[in-house]
Amino acid sequence: MFSVKKLFFYAIINKMNSIIIVGIIVFAGFIFGELASRVKLPKVTGYIIAGVLLNPDLFHIIPKDFVAHTGLVTNLTLCFITFSVGGTLLYSRIKKLGKSILCITLCEAEFAFIAIVLGFLAITPLFIKIPGAGWFTVFIPISLLLGSLGAPTDPSATLAVTHEYNAKGEVSSTIMGVAAFDDALGIITYSVAIVISSVFILHGQFTVYNSILHPLLIITGSVIAGTAFGLIFNVITRFLKKEKEGALIVLIFGLLTLCFGTAKLLGADELLATMVMGAVVVNYNVRSREIFEMLERYTDELIFVVFFTLSGMHLDFSVLASSIGLIIFFVIFRSAGKVLGTFTGASIGKASHKVKKYTAGGLIPQGGIVIGLALMINQNPAFDKISDIIMSVVIGATIIHELIGPIITTIALRRAGEIKK
Repeated sequence: MFSVKKLFFYAIINKMNSIIIVGIIVFAGFIFGELASRVKLPKVTGYIIAGVLLNPDLFHIIPKDFVAHTGLVTNLTLCFITFSVGGTLLYSRIKKLGKSILCITLCEAEFAFIAIVLGFLAITPLFIKIPGAGWFTVFIPISLLLGSLGAPTDPSATLAVTHEYNAKGEVSSTIMGVAAFDDALGIITYSVAIVISSVFILHGQFTVYNSILHPLLIITGSVIAGTAFGLIFNVITRFLKKEKEGALIVLIFGLLTLCFGTAKLLGADELLATMVMGAVVVNYNVRSREIFEMLERYTDELIFVVFFTLSGMHLDFSVLASSIGLIIFFVIFRSAGKVLGTFTGASIGKASHKVKKYTAGGLIPQGGIVIGLALMINQNPAFDKISDIIMSVVIGATIIHELIGPIITTIALRRAGEIKK
């Protein structure tokens, strides 16, 4: 009797059309996001949990073939996410932050990168048993890529804590200032790391062109493509009526996808290009505030639901089980880099003792863009040997960071005296 029911269940799944599957994904992501919010966790955590429960390897609700062909949707959502990250790079805002926050941002992001790279160079030969694995083909590339994915911070978790407890003070302000910009720094670090890793894997040896000129050409091409499409967008918006928000969304969608696709065609970095486009718009478009507020109001929620739920569905449980040790070390190395980098940056910037001591506690949450960067690695054939390991480490670490991050942030702000009992 059980086998008949099972066969009937699988028959229903196989007959489901793509529209029903999309509906299931969006609805499940929304429900679990709301549930996470109710228990004081970031919605992103709920979206990822929904994706894990819909993972084809777990309950077989969604066909594996469907998940394997979600690259287009992932890329579209990443266009909007990286465009919004670029939108945080308003020059006047950066200038107002002051020397201490800029020093902390640079140090905490890059110290996390360095700590993970050095740590993983030491441990990957012990944990990763891939046939034919070598330093140039596996160990160095995976260390560089995971290091670049350790730089960003998820500001949404910290923002939720500060709002919930009405926290105010120099530590809270510093945390939010740093978190707002290290995503952008993380994308730049990632762009450099992925180019160098590709050189190791595909070429296996260093030449002046492969190791210096080629990466510079890729980054330069990304900046040129993003700048060009940002300027085109700025010119066209001058002729659109202010009340036409629908037309603005269509224009953003069209030019973002063109920017992403053109960068890919040119062999440039797609995410860096769309981020640069966002930076050009926020700095040189007179309607920039209206544009980014409109995106936040109308598109962000849907994009995050789809993107993070799909991310959980890409998790390979067999790889995850063997990556537990790597996940724990990733969390440890990243936290150590964030703490040391924050203290160093605060010391250089001559910040107060409270900022030096407690700011790092608010920079532990991680999510958002790092999963998108890991998915981009997953789509790149050059990284087929290591992409599943990277995806598992990033999603596993994100879940840990999003669970413990708000707790650590609350403790840090309470000890800093910015949360009243």
